[in-house]
Amino acid sequence: MHQEFMKGRITIIGCPKLDDVDYSEKLTQIISNNNIQSVTIVRMEVPCCGGLEYAARTALQNSGKFIPWQVVTISTDGKILD
Repeated sequence: MHQEFMKGRITIIGCPKLDDVDYSEKLTQIISNNNIQSVTIVRMEVPCCGGLEYAARTALQNSGKFIPWQVVTISTDGKILD
């Protein structure tokens, strides 16, 4: 996973279930104030990770920028689902 998704890229990690923060506001600032080329959201298939995907999508919309993005879902046993 590290080679495919993290090596040579800026990585932001969070857990909406364990962190008491609105990720979308901070992500909007990061996207708005930097020259982001693309966004890949890597999340697990568990429901709580949907909050991270939602925050990233909201931030992309709120930034006013058109940036290519994708979501990759990882199963609980470590396999890429999509």
